[in-house]
Amino acid sequence: METMIEGRPAVVLNPKDNVGIALSDLKSGDTVHVIIGNAEFVIKLLNDIPFGHKFAIRDIRKCDFVIKYGHVIGRAKVDIRVGEHVHVHNIESLTAVHSVCRGGGK
Repeated sequence: METMIEGRPAVVLNPKDNVGIALSDLKSGDTVHVIIGNAEFVIKLLNDIPFGHKFAIRDIRKCDFVIKYGHVIGRAKVDIRVGEHVHVHNIESLTAVHSVCRGGGK
């Protein structure tokens, strides 16, 4: 069942960001609206997103940088689709010793 979340369920603070931050526990199938610059985007969540966690607001390809608050916070270990949970299971540190990207990234 798809649920439209009222109020402000998530935040995107910088137009360069490719992740949003959940301001409450969100459920798979929920539809959230996020504002990026002057544009509003509707995103259907593909996973449960706990409070404070990230979800993709744009497709993020394997080895692309993950950007939060306008800063690179890591690299995608796999392709991440819009609406997917973004966390330690699918991103790695830029200093990862055993990087799946082998120094790649954009």
